[in-house]
Amino acid sequence: MMASYPSSSIHFTCLRCPSASPCISSASPFLKIFNSTIPSPYLKKHPQISSSKPPRRRSFVTSTSPRTQMAATEEEPISQDRMLVFVPPHPLIKHWVSVLRNEQTPCPIFRNAMAELGRLLMYEASRDWLPTIMGEIQSPMGVASVEFIDPREPVMVVPILRAGLALAEHASSILPATKTYHLGFSRDEETLQPTLYLNKLPDKFPEESRVLVVDPMLATGGTIVAALNLLKERGIDNNQIKVISAVAAPPALQKLSENFPGLHVYTGIIDPTVNDKGFIIPGLGDAGDRCFGT
Repeated sequence: MMASYPSSSIHFTCLRCPSASPCISSASPFLKIFNSTIPSPYLKKHPQISSSKPPRRRSFVTSTSPRTQMAATEEEPISQDRMLVFVPPHPLIKHWVSVLRNEQTPCPIFRNAMAELGRLLMYEASRDWLPTIMGEIQSPMGVASVEFIDPREPVMVVPILRAGLALAEHASSILPATKTYHLGFSRDEETLQPTLYLNKLPDKFPEESRVLVVDPMLATGGTIVAALNLLKERGIDNNQIKVISAVAAPPALQKLSENFPGLHVYTGIIDPTVNDKGFIIPGLGDAGDRCFGT
């Protein structure tokens, strides 16, 4: 049985993509506007989109292109208070999502697939985001100008237990400087409300901190909203956070859009709905159970 959300009819409207050509060409950057009849600030004014209700001010843009902001600038500027959702079109991301979906995938391979997906999504999320230092070094053949990631400003990685551990497994190998803080939430099977059982966040984060929050399943949105609220209580602004997820669904994206304008979300795929037990459909099942076999 599906949850009784106002609508399960979800579709994407592609902009800057000729109707006769596929919307994955790197030579044709485009935006995807997430459009549904769920009463949320998703809808953006555009001649191709119609709605029985006027769109609210806040919305989020879904992109499969790293040139999202360039394309948006040509059409119309992206508002700073709009949440952006990135679905990178890399074939390896599609591959690992497919491995995760397969109910026959054994636990060790499932966990490895989650880790590999996390590696790719963190790579995409860190683009144009990491602090760097420049200088000169001596190579075997001469002096070279170089640019390194600044180790004095580590990225804060916050995996949400349990499955967040697997998705964040390669954070320290892809990011030269990291600090990891764990959050643990359990979810009530009846109310679907999260309960915090582990909090290793510092009392205060340094100014200008960059935080990756790693939560594989953005389903009802209760857990991720609770986690981001804990970060905000410790001085982190929305534009300092990037959320990494394997699969996302409309209820979670709606809550994030309403509560955290300016947030960036990177996900492997967006699925259409959530059932009455709080699981994403078609999703990939219980990510924690499948990662750890318990």
